[in-house]
Amino acid sequence: MAETRVASRYVKSLLGLAVEQNALDAVHNDMLLFAKVADENRSFALMLRNPVIKHDKKRDILEKLFKGKVHSLTFAIFDIITRKNREAILVDISKQFHNAYNVYKGIGKATVTTATPIDATLRAEFGEMVKKISNKKEIELVEKVDTEMIGGFVLNVGDRQIDASMKNKLKALKVKFSYNPYIKEL
Repeated sequence: MAETRVASRYVKSLLGLAVEQNALDAVHNDMLLFAKVADENRSFALMLRNPVIKHDKKRDILEKLFKGKVHSLTFAIFDIITRKNREAILVDISKQFHNAYNVYKGIGKATVTTATPIDATLRAEFGEMVKKISNKKEIELVEKVDTEMIGGFVLNVGDRQIDASMKNKLKALKVKFSYNPYIKEL
């Protein structure tokens, strides 16, 4: 909890600086890259959290991986955080920055779960549906596949959920058929 608070403060500062220096999109792409590296390489994320590894060594690793590949502002935040011995929050910062970027740009986020991967036509239809529900002009649609759904979809937009899955309909039918009007309930 405390790490999340600290990370959110760094995110606010980084977002403000990125906007001020007209480097918001570049820093956002750098943070997406950092989060991807941490997600795909567990040993990298564990190294950042490891208290046994010296902070100078962590900074050297970050420099070898990202120097020249990321915006100078992004590397400056990496440098500041390693100097303050808080490398463990870098992954959290990169993920929170994406959310802060979406809020700043007015981008809505939705998750659609289907039984099979969706095509471009369905993706566009879901995008339009989410735009109407959320009143956002731009949407980030996260697609998930759940083979147990049989068919249909589950759409989550903010705190709303539209469940039009066969799994849910079969469950409702099961409940309906389990009720017998000829047996007296106790």
